Amino acid sequence: MATEAGAAAPLPRRRRLRLDLSTPALLGLPLGWLAVFFLVPIAIVAAYSFNVYSIDPGPHSFTLKAWHDFLHSPIYLKLFWKSVKMSLAVSAVVVVLAYPLAYFLALSGTKRKYVLLLLLIAPFLTSYLLRVLAWKVILGDQGVINSFLFWTGLRSPDHPVSQLLYSRFAVMLVLGYIWLPFVALPIFVSLESLDRRLLEAASDLGASRLQAFRRVTLPLSLPGIFAAFLFVFIPTLGEFVTPSLVGGASGYMYGNQIVDLFGTGFPDWETGSVLAIFLLGVVAVLTVAFARFLQPGQVATE
Repeated sequence: MATEAGAAAPLPRRRRLRLDLSTPALLGLPLGWLAVFFLVPIAIVAAYSFNVYSIDPGPHSFTLKAWHDFLHSPIYLKLFWKSVKMSLAVSAVVVVLAYPLAYFLALSGTKRKYVLLLLLIAPFLTSYLLRVLAWKVILGDQGVINSFLFWTGLRSPDHPVSQLLYSRFAVMLVLGYIWLPFVALPIFVSLESLDRRLLEAASDLGASRLQAFRRVTLPLSLPGIFAAFLFVFIPTLGEFVTPSLVGGASGYMYGNQIVDLFGTGFPDWETGSVLAIFLLGVVAVLTVAFARFLQPGQVATE
């Protein structure tokens, strides 16, 4: 009996060793994919920004000239801050609009909340480009809004409201429409996972609905709010498709400048790489800064 027990003892070690070896094997493929298709392209773009690589013929060497020109150029930095302000405005407005919607879906107790949630995300079933083009038709000089104003006599057909399209307002409106369902989802998840007993306890202690919302619901849903805000702010900051279609000159954003530097008839890949790496660095810093707010435990204790 003792020999049989001694012979069975090494089995857990082998099993533990097999698990330890399987973890790197499982992570190897996704990490390799991330390295080849994300880290390596970033390194190549960074090399272009330092003139290590160049599309221009002739000798080239490491230099910081493009970075110096970018940091001392009022044009690029002014355009970047313009995009930041637009992204902040779009993110704040969309979160404010999406929170009541997610609150109703999560805490109203309706049996059809998942049907309503499906209707909320239904726009994702259509093409992003198609939705932007639809807004271009709506906001045009002969679009739905101006046609309604002509029909009601509030506006002359010779003087349409031309500020609706090809403006900063059009860019922010279309981006807000596009991101609204995307923002409501993380807020809905944070509210859906809320322990209802906390609200009952607040009511038993004499708190009103507004006090329970301010002291219980809102703090516990902050991770979803911060996640939703970040999910909108980051892609909006580098957006270039929507401004190209409905923005015009006044809706020109930082992402459009990067695209133009890489894709125009006289490309400047060195400056374009600087702008791209700078944007990536800002996004990385914001992600790290917001990461602590995405943890429910820390928000609840604070």
